[in-house]
Amino acid sequence: MVPEKLNTEQLIELCKNNNQPAQLEIYNRYYKAMYNTAFRIVKDSFEAEDIMQDSFLIAFTKLGKLKEVKTFGSWLKRIVINNSIQSHNAHSKNTEVPLDSVLYKINEEDSKTPYNETDYDSLKARQILNVLSSLKENYRIALTLNLIEGYDYEEISEIMNISYANSRTTISRAKQSLRLKLQTHLSYQK
Repeated sequence: MVPEKLNTEQLIELCKNNNQPAQLEIYNRYYKAMYNTAFRIVKDSFEAEDIMQDSFLIAFTKLGKLKEVKTFGSWLKRIVINNSIQSHNAHSKNTEVPLDSVLYKINEEDSKTPYNETDYDSLKARQILNVLSSLKENYRIALTLNLIEGYDYEEISEIMNISYANSRTTISRAKQSLRLKLQTHLSYQK
């Protein structure tokens, strides 16, 4: 059997028997998405790579605990997110990161132009992600989980180990903070 031609469920069953070609195929199908997930949380390429590798090892060794093979992708992503948050928390306990860590070149003449809400359309995804990365740590992680990874309030409360109400409040405040920073960013671009 050629692993590239098998579906994920078939590959997972082979992986449960330590089939290395099947494990490699699963890795090849998921590694980019899992790396990106880790990188958005830890903001360090080497750390994200390590987290991704460790997460695959954990997943492959605990495949027997996976209840439904169809949920492998979301189960693996949960492992990556949990490992990323743990790593981020461990590395950030003693480091200070300035709240406004993203610097923009400001043209003083153009900054006097009033803000127009339709300017949001002109923002590129990379600009929004740069502004998102300048948010407070808990805001950035909550918004990343909600807007980019697609987790709901309840799942975020479990991942971040906070109450459901706190999850909703954090995401609401994070969105407001992001809006304000985007408005500032837009006014600097004019």
